[in-house]
Amino acid sequence: MACNICPRNCKIDRTAATGFCGCSSVVRVARAALHFDEEPSISGTHGSGTIFFSGCNLKCIFCQNMVLQNGTLGEVFSVPRLAETMLKLQALGAHNINLVTPTPHRESLTDALKTAKENGLSIPVVYNTNAYETVETIRTYEGLVDIYLPDLKYVDPRLSLQFSRASDYFETAIEAISEMYRQVGPMITDENGIAVKGVRIRHLVLPGCVFDTRNVLNAIRDRFGVDCPISLMSQYTPIPECRLKPLDRPLTQREYESALDHCISLGFTNVFTQDLTSVGRSFTPPFSDHVDL
Repeated sequence: MACNICPRNCKIDRTAATGFCGCSSVVRVARAALHFDEEPSISGTHGSGTIFFSGCNLKCIFCQNMVLQNGTLGEVFSVPRLAETMLKLQALGAHNINLVTPTPHRESLTDALKTAKENGLSIPVVYNTNAYETVETIRTYEGLVDIYLPDLKYVDPRLSLQFSRASDYFETAIEAISEMYRQVGPMITDENGIAVKGVRIRHLVLPGCVFDTRNVLNAIRDRFGVDCPISLMSQYTPIPECRLKPLDRPLTQREYESALDHCISLGFTNVFTQDLTSVGRSFTPPFSDHVDL
């Protein structure tokens, strides 16, 4: 079957070859474990039950999880094993099931989520995405996903083409996020501050690109209002594979403060921020071909 899951619409028969995302018809998982490096509303005190999938449809040249991009790392998981893993993470006390880079695996994941829920999965499901999604794909998760954590990386098509090979990133992502918002609304938390439902939009401030951060924040305000929950992240970490200026250096304190000042000036009321001590590879967990869980 010709693949049209994501906006690349590469029409590859993934039973015979791999798509732009690097994925075949099988699902590869490079890590499944409790994860404590998300926002406090996601990781909480017990951790987020995170499943990292191999393969990605965006190919960002600065990605901290670059090792996963080509889709070859990780262990093959069947639908029953995916469902079983979700239930094991719940049994370990996870606050949620966190699906990281799930986009290429729509059919397997929707089947696994239905199976897990039929067998007792009761904690929220998080869809953690670069937001380069089709509206049709996001619609298939309605009723299965409780929390959406989309990035909104760029407005400028020159940046999205140069950095992620997707000149249509903004117009595509903003419509996908609008569908997420339609389904679950803005993020809400329980009495302990743990997310139970809704959308929080993430934006990573890139060095030398604060002008585009301002445009991203303007776009969020214009589409979703100042009450939209957002994460304004400072954790950009240069990787050896990326020598392109200005991405070959860390974000400066001045750049992040400039982005934050603009965020405040727009009147956003629900903002998660970071300090520059967040910079470093500590946010990149270990990945392997073998998953213990």
